[in-house]
Amino acid sequence: MFRCLVMMRSVVRGPSTTVKRKSFGARILSVRRARTFNPNIATRTCALRVGGYVAPVTWVPSESDTPFDRLGGETRVRALAEAFYDAMDRDEPALARLHELDAEGRVARGPRDRFALFLIEWLGGPRAYSPTHGHPRLRMRHARAPVDVAMRDAWLRSMSRAMDAIGVDVELRAFLDRRFAEVADFLRNTPG
Repeated sequence: MFRCLVMMRSVVRGPSTTVKRKSFGARILSVRRARTFNPNIATRTCALRVGGYVAPVTWVPSESDTPFDRLGGETRVRALAEAFYDAMDRDEPALARLHELDAEGRVARGPRDRFALFLIEWLGGPRAYSPTHGHPRLRMRHARAPVDVAMRDAWLRSMSRAMDAIGVDVELRAFLDRRFAEVADFLRNTPG
């Protein structure tokens, strides 16, 4: 049986597997294999292989030890959001163009601040996003933009560079790499 660390309730469906899961560090309840079972899909949704290497997760979040706390609180989460969009502006122009841009052609202040508020809450910090913007509804909010494998990977590269830039510790990084990869893959809405 696969094990997976997740923070939100969901069902992940790939072309050949269905994975049901619970919240925070839950065990995968079932993996149904179709006739054309693709181990990469199960690996992507459960073990989340990154570049052929699966980093061991030795830390599991709890109510008293959240990713928000491990990262260093609101200031560091905001720094992560800024570094993320700076990396996107610099290295992933096709992805940056999917966002609202300022006069200089960089991702505007509005999306940066919204994403920072979302990350603060998503990582276990104070509820700052939901009272202002409502439920995240990530798939709905991203439906206007084509999110294919290339955009997913560009997003993940930008986030990886951002985590490198602010120096996220190894245990937290292993956890966040997996969680960000799960969410980025979940948001794909275009084949290819």
